[in-house]
Amino acid sequence: MPENTVVSTRGHSEAGRRIDNRDASRLAEIDPLRDPRWASFVESDPRSSIFHTVEWLQALSRTYGYAPRVFTSSAAGEPLTNGVLFCQVDSWLTGSKLISLPFSDHCEPLVNDRTDLMAILSNINQSRDSRLKYVEIRPRRIEPEANSDWASSGQYHFHAIDLRLRIDELYSRLHKDGMQRKIRRADREHVVVEKGRSDALLREFYRLLLLTRRRHRLPPQPLAWFRNLIECLGPRLGIHVARVNDQAIGSIITLRHKRGLVYKYGCSDERFHSLGAMPRLFWQAIQEAKEENLEEIDLGRSDENNPGLVRFKDHLGATRTAIRYWQSPRDNVKKASTLNVALKSSVMQGILLRLPDRLFRLAGELFYRHAG
Repeated sequence: MPENTVVSTRGHSEAGRRIDNRDASRLAEIDPLRDPRWASFVESDPRSSIFHTVEWLQALSRTYGYAPRVFTSSAAGEPLTNGVLFCQVDSWLTGSKLISLPFSDHCEPLVNDRTDLMAILSNINQSRDSRLKYVEIRPRRIEPEANSDWASSGQYHFHAIDLRLRIDELYSRLHKDGMQRKIRRADREHVVVEKGRSDALLREFYRLLLLTRRRHRLPPQPLAWFRNLIECLGPRLGIHVARVNDQAIGSIITLRHKRGLVYKYGCSDERFHSLGAMPRLFWQAIQEAKEENLEEIDLGRSDENNPGLVRFKDHLGATRTAIRYWQSPRDNVKKASTLNVALKSSVMQGILLRLPDRLFRLAGELFYRHAG
């Protein structure tokens, strides 16, 4: 069978097989950027997301130099039946770690069941380079066994909109005051929305991103990251910009994968919040996704201690579930969390608030390269 043959994994148990002890002892590692089987497997597996794709991995590699790695029990030359995707993040500041996957809200292990997942994870731990501080996975559904060497390193809300409802039902699920009223206000104020991926739209988006990240006292993602996403993802990426009187006042970036749409980034000028630009942008995205017969909008995660963001996504009519991130070894979880808190300390946030734009952007380039 040719290497680029697509093998369906629907039903999982039919296409895949349980990993036994012999399989676990001979797990292979592949480079998903070079091995054509990975792209075929991601396309065929119904659990895959935009974060599994070669295009997303290419953008990560180009921007931050992260090396993607996939661990699988499938032998060389055979179609893939499973795979757990990581990027190796090497940093002199934060150390080396395997993360599945940096800057991705979730990255489901593409395995048949928890038994197969534990077989692969156990093998990774046994052969783990001593320089790696920890390994982290970010599953949407399947999780490690509770009594294993893996411990939860964080719990978040995950939000998704079910697009299989009729368009009038989707509108009725919008919060009447927080969304519907603001959408009507945006229409009265002649807020217009443009979609594309031109450099002009990207620059408008990025200007608003700088305002938003400074407002939240967080470093901005590098402009190169968004340029690489546009170049790698092509028409699967869309930039929506809302304007009033030709001035950009809000923007979102969405990513298309199979039958779903992913909302990834959003930003706005707070001086115009009363005009309802953000609700109007999301309603536009919902309408367009519905017209394309998509089945879900993935609104990503939100921190449990960010009630404003949680409320906003709830008001869009999204269903909220819990997702957890997991790290191994267990005794490194507290250390990793402490480091993360230090990177987002009030002292750093105060400095970020006062930096001029050039240094503010430089801080983002340095931060995200080491944060992973």
